[in-house]
Parts: sequence; structure tokens; C-alpha cells
Amino acid sequence: WLFTSGQIPVDPKSGEIVQGGIEKQTERVMENIKNILIFSGMDLNDVIKTTVYLNDINEFAKFNEVFARYFQINPPARATVEVSKLPKGVGIEIDAIAYKE
Repeated sequence: WLFTSGQIPVDPKSGEIVQGGIEKQTERVMENIKNILIFSGMDLNDVIKTTVYLNDINEFAKFNEVFARYFQINPPARATVEVSKLPKGVGIEIDAIAYKE
């Protein structure tokens, strides 16, 4: 089992928040999650549940387009909620649960 902490769009090399809208921020978050999984001997196919926090639910369609590219086959269960504020003023945070036998 692997439980990630909530991931925000921080570039791991620079430590800076990724700018450029919800699409770019979602890409960065998903790449961060993917890297955590790889480091743990897993991959995105092992993700069974995600929780997505958006600071603007009106951005859901844009977010979902990017998210769907990472989970094209058997996407995990997902809860998506709108929150009033996220750390460092970002637009998205995602945590994931993965399982591998």
C-alpha cells in the first residue's frame, strides 16, 4: 500500500509553484505523483483512489482532460471537491492511494 500526501504543483527541481493555469498545474501534480509511485516500485496503474481538491470547480473540465490522459485504462475511484483555499495559492491538490501485490 502507498498513501501519498496531498501533492501541489511544485516543480521538484526548482521548488517553485508551476504557473500557467489549471492544465499546467494538473500536469505537474500528476508528474509528481507518478514520480513518487516509481520511486516506490509502482506506477499509475496501481492507483486505486484519488482525492482532488480544486479551488474553482468551474475548472473541472480542464482538469479532467489532463487527469484522463494519465488514467486511460481503468481509472481509479475519485472524489473531487471544491475548497476555498489551497496551500501557496495553488489551484489544485491531489492525494492518491495505490496498491500492489
